[in-house]
Amino acid sequence: MDLRMEYLSFFVIVTDGEDSGSSRRYKHYQTLDGEDYEDSEIKRFLDGEFKRIIKRKVERNPNTENAPTKIGRFMVEPGYELGSNQNFNLFQRLRDADGKERYIGIADELVHIYLDTSAVRGGAFIVARATLHTFFNEPFLFLLKCDFEPNIARIADERNLISQVEMAISARSIKSIQYPHMPEDGMLEHWELKIHQASHARYFEDFLRFVSYEKPLPAVMGEQVLGMVQQFMEDKWQDDPESHQRREEENAIEIWANSDKRDLQEYWSHEQVAAASAALVEQKPDLSFSFKLDEMTVKGKLADFGTAFHFAKHNGRYVVVLEGDSFQFDKGMSPVELLQPPDLTELLDEIGTHRKQQEDAYAGGESEDGAAEKPNGDGNGSDVPW
Repeated sequence: MDLRMEYLSFFVIVTDGEDSGSSRRYKHYQTLDGEDYEDSEIKRFLDGEFKRIIKRKVERNPNTENAPTKIGRFMVEPGYELGSNQNFNLFQRLRDADGKERYIGIADELVHIYLDTSAVRGGAFIVARATLHTFFNEPFLFLLKCDFEPNIARIADERNLISQVEMAISARSIKSIQYPHMPEDGMLEHWELKIHQASHARYFEDFLRFVSYEKPLPAVMGEQVLGMVQQFMEDKWQDDPESHQRREEENAIEIWANSDKRDLQEYWSHEQVAAASAALVEQKPDLSFSFKLDEMTVKGKLADFGTAFHFAKHNGRYVVVLEGDSFQFDKGMSPVELLQPPDLTELLDEIGTHRKQQEDAYAGGESEDGAAEKPNGDGNGSDVPW
């Protein structure tokens, strides 16, 4: 990777305490040009980090909101171009700066903006501009924040043995921004940047106030599922759009959609669920899927619904059937690993009987009609299944 440094400004941020109200100050230590950088100790410290930043993979829609690496996009009002975004303009001025003094002045402005964010910690702040001649002649910007490492000691001499290092920084857990984002080798996206911060603290993300970040995948897929449900409701009630029952169902849907822990709704047929799942899987074939049945957790892929795993009801109990070619057990050995599995048809008659025996033991007998109570309605569709 032919990375050629043009300018690198090194700042040190000092805070008196970790709370948001503590005083903050910074100092510009040095700005190196390309020749100075080649002969510097910091080149050996950072060259590998620059390569890691460029090669680091990022999902456009990560699996979690706390993903360490994200894609940011400059925000503009409808009808306006990139030049109307203040963060983009600052980055672009750094990329276009035609001399060291001009570059230092703009980098200083950027660090000053960073100090206005909440929960800033002391450390080194590095603003670098480099070209990647493997693919492009236009420059990349790299913003790096290295926190101070507490309780760092070094070997001193025979009498004192160790001495404390006041301001030690480490390449471990470096926070970084790369602009522009390079989705693939040889492809640039000037509307986007790539941000990486390994900790859950988001202060390195927050100082770019006019950059938005892509939603996590569960939120995106949740919105699509809700859209499918709403379209289904429109089709179902198109002949009676103002009915009382429709309003009840819509209220129930809203409650369901905004609940963190949701029950099985028993609302769609297997064919409807399979069709909706296929639409999501087409966008992301490896889309994950997990659920809990009482205290048991199952994780897999949504694409396997209807083939490798199945939902059913039998004797008033929910049943999950998982099918595969082989079992694999990890860690603690158990007698279950010695089982010779019976045929599924032999097991069906037992499903639901154990719960009924427990209920009889607690209640002192069966219910009046002799049937076990079903947990979620009668399942015949007469009630709103939310």
